[in-house]
Amino acid sequence: MTQSPTTRASLLLRLRDSQDHEAWVEFVSLYEPVAFRLLRRHGLQDADAREVMQELFMAVSRSIDRWDPAKERGSFRGWLRRVARNLVINWLKQRDRRVTAAGGSELQLMLDQLPEDAAAETAEFDQELRRVLFHQAAERVQREVQATTWQAFWETGVLGTSPAEAAQKLGMQVGAVRVAKCRVLVRLQAAVNELEKLT
Repeated sequence: MTQSPTTRASLLLRLRDSQDHEAWVEFVSLYEPVAFRLLRRHGLQDADAREVMQELFMAVSRSIDRWDPAKERGSFRGWLRRVARNLVINWLKQRDRRVTAAGGSELQLMLDQLPEDAAAETAEFDQELRRVLFHQAAERVQREVQATTWQAFWETGVLGTSPAEAAQKLGMQVGAVRVAKCRVLVRLQAAVNELEKLT
């Protein structure tokens, strides 16, 4: 099992400078898809998830200068998960107060869907982060390789097409399909490793 990436300390230091646009772009591009999918998975509608996500990034912006890993318990990502969870709970409570006819049972149902086990929440967050890293790496590698190489990888590595079927479909030799898949996998792993160093 691979260890999940940690957020780069230099990025956290750069986030303290609200004028460092590149640091915030890097931070948001990494964590926005992760936060959005988790919020949607916990029952928030699209617009509501985006609203809570904005609150999350504003909370990070307001408190990043006070973040001290020596004083905090756990990692930055653990802190970010707790902040996100608290924002969801607060949002659901506020929404329940605004909707008087709901009777509170809908709120309780949604709160029950939030993971109580910190390990489960951590695993879910890390899975979403790995998914984002894979997509970013895949976009990078796809631009670097020939279209037929990428198609051979995609057919066999993602869609599960047999090398023989992919070769026939793409007009390639079976051996060439296997080589293409291996080359792309190696490049993807290298790209993911590189992106993990940045997180």
